[in-house]
Amino acid sequence: MEILAKWDVRIDCAKRTVHLTAPDGQKVEVSATELSGYLHQMEAKPTEGIRVVWDYPDVFPDELPELIRENIDELLGKGFIRPSSSPWAFSVLFVDKKDGTRRMCVDYRALNDVTIKNKYPLPRIDDLFDQLPGACVFSKIDLRSGYHQMKIRPSDIPKTAFITRYGFLWNNILTSLLWDDILIYSKTEKEHEEHLRLVLQKLREHKLYAKLSKCEFWLDQVPFLGHIVSKGGIMVDPSKISSFMDWKVPEVVKEVRGFLGLVGYYRRFIESFSKIAKPMTSLLEKGVPFIWTKEKQAAFDELKKRLTTAPVITLPDLTKSFTVYCDASKKGLGCVLMQEGKLRKHEVNYPTHDLELAAVVHALKIWNHHLFGNRCEIYIDHKSLKYIFTQNELNMRQRRWR
Repeated sequence: MEILAKWDVRIDCAKRTVHLTAPDGQKVEVSATELSGYLHQMEAKPTEGIRVVWDYPDVFPDELPELIRENIDELLGKGFIRPSSSPWAFSVLFVDKKDGTRRMCVDYRALNDVTIKNKYPLPRIDDLFDQLPGACVFSKIDLRSGYHQMKIRPSDIPKTAFITRYGFLWNNILTSLLWDDILIYSKTEKEHEEHLRLVLQKLREHKLYAKLSKCEFWLDQVPFLGHIVSKGGIMVDPSKISSFMDWKVPEVVKEVRGFLGLVGYYRRFIESFSKIAKPMTSLLEKGVPFIWTKEKQAAFDELKKRLTTAPVITLPDLTKSFTVYCDASKKGLGCVLMQEGKLRKHEVNYPTHDLELAAVVHALKIWNHHLFGNRCEIYIDHKSLKYIFTQNELNMRQRRWR
């Protein structure tokens, strides 16, 4: 391997260790007793019955190979990676960071395909937002290389091997985590001071280090998961809007799905999202040919327009009662959760009994975490639903919903 050819190697047979010295003076010590555990795992064929993935190193533009070498030298010096003899191998790639620099990552998508998925539940984004009512003071802590602060179980280290033109190595630590930011929120400044102390103390106990230049304290508003959170409520992060406005007109179904998935993340800010997006969602149905019509272009433009004028959503006050406003039509179901708000009159009266009932059921499902156990009022424009609990003759759908 070219990168190791320039290193000075010394073997200490008495201590059963190998000492590697880099050209810049950085040293790495490898213990034979430490490696014996890994060699034992390799002999036991831990990958038996599983498709072993081996990628070939990618070819990069002229300026990137040197960046690969710098990254590898730095990670070797810190002990985060080491030379590998694994049957696995994955290629590397680069992603742009916010500050304009590039981060070297390993493409583990093929490994994910043969890995048993971790079923530990990640928090739902709407659940996280539901914890913020009453918060007035915010702080954000960014861990220093947070994805370099978690060790990998020794038996799994061979599966992390990656290959470049400068060598074949594997990781000692977990890389490329999606989230390493910490949001601290409080209702008062005094409470926030105590919260900060507790969080920083816990980080210190577990030897997790923050990067001060990327931390922000005592804020009135803070970016969080693509949104701006403040005392006044939640709004779309303006820095994310440009990606929607620059989105080119889709030419294939995959691009339609990508656009709808991205816009759908902010659907709570777009009134009648399903109705507006319906011309585009019809292209996702199996067997439907891709034909981009004026109607679909209008839906595409309208969704982008709605995002640029998205409202601020007020966080609910859990000490007050809720009001649910429902509506339904052949094109979709609609509902609004209100507190102390004046209800709008219906412009159109939909006579279909089951559709109106479906709108109520839909509202109760998506806001179950707010409404369950609390008294609420439901407003609809279909008076017959008022007697749904006293009717004797109901169809199977109505019985299930009741």
